[in-house]
Amino acid sequence: MKKKVIIFGIFLFVIASTIIIGSNLEISSENHKEKLENSGKIKTQKEKAKDVDAAKKYPGNCKSCHLTEYPTKKDPGLVPCPRSEMISVKHTAKEGPEIIVLDELVDRYNPVVFSHKLHAEMSEMTGGCESCHHYNTTGPILACNTCHEVNRLREDISKPDLSAAYHRQCVNCHRQWSRETECNSCHKPKSPDFNELVDKLVNETKGRYHPEVQVPAKFVYETKYEKGKLVTFYHKEHTDLYKAPCITCHNDESCIKCHDVKLQKDGHLNGSPQKIHKTFEEHHNPCSNCHKTDKCEKCHSDKEISPFNHAATGWPLSKFHQNLKCSNCHGDATPLKKLDNRCVSCHKDFKPQKFDHKKAGMALSENHRELDCESCHIDNKFNVPPSCANCHDDKFYPKQLPGKKIKFK
Repeated sequence: MKKKVIIFGIFLFVIASTIIIGSNLEISSENHKEKLENSGKIKTQKEKAKDVDAAKKYPGNCKSCHLTEYPTKKDPGLVPCPRSEMISVKHTAKEGPEIIVLDELVDRYNPVVFSHKLHAEMSEMTGGCESCHHYNTTGPILACNTCHEVNRLREDISKPDLSAAYHRQCVNCHRQWSRETECNSCHKPKSPDFNELVDKLVNETKGRYHPEVQVPAKFVYETKYEKGKLVTFYHKEHTDLYKAPCITCHNDESCIKCHDVKLQKDGHLNGSPQKIHKTFEEHHNPCSNCHKTDKCEKCHSDKEISPFNHAATGWPLSKFHQNLKCSNCHGDATPLKKLDNRCVSCHKDFKPQKFDHKKAGMALSENHRELDCESCHIDNKFNVPPSCANCHDDKFYPKQLPGKKIKFK
């Protein structure tokens, strides 16, 4: 009996000790948590609630802005700045200011003289005016600080601050251009005579413009492709006939595509285009937008390819179609929408039974006037010559005609 009492006493002691130690640990943990909260090492409930509110304002994740899995300060892997197609009214470079003086950092640096007109003249090569003026509507052009805050410490981080917005627009091209990454290449330390220096730069920049770019008729590229070393590209054909915008091919290009600052003479560019070595993908990306389903032989050949001929599509243009604009049939979409060879592709209300054959330049004879179209146009294929074989063994088109030709003035 005595032994049982001793064992029971030990059991009670163990339970009591566990409760006391657990209570002390909980108190210690709460005290430690309170100390961490006070030291700023962990977030309070109030701070967590604030984070939740901020997340609701910007329902994105890291990959909304960063391409890399683990962004770093040296390699943030930022995605291109988002653009919008909200701009429906296009402006010319002449309509904007010639020069803009950026002086937000005048307390530390000399103002930056920005040659707006020169940049605007060539902006189409890098995405158009919306490259900088994104999210602008048809109203007045908004200043960058309308949307981008001057202060870097801000609650809404869904948009870059003003400094980041400026640099994301400018720094990549200027690094290529000047081969420099120092801030002082653009931001000169503030000097007592900065007003005079700004006036001098403004006067030097005024009146400058980019010469009109001459559009070449064609290029013939020499490649290493064994099944066809020559690629003939009819440039004017793409711009004038197909109405392809420049940005279709010349996307995200900078001045260094054609000029090199190291080849300046007396402060002026010598205008000599530079040879740029591209990868296989860089060569083909501009063309793949329209030719992704084409075989290599479509462009590669052992000799120069002739200009586009509509007959190669299986639809040789007759005199009724040859003077039409491409957009009359294909619409304004880029690349051009491929059509089938049925009349109803364009003539939506076309009904063979009610068609006036005189519009096709042929007044049918009385014997042919009441026939179904299929009697001559096998399977209603109107893009191929008609056949007399359904009714005649001894008559052949166009030697024998089913009526009389009509001459149009």
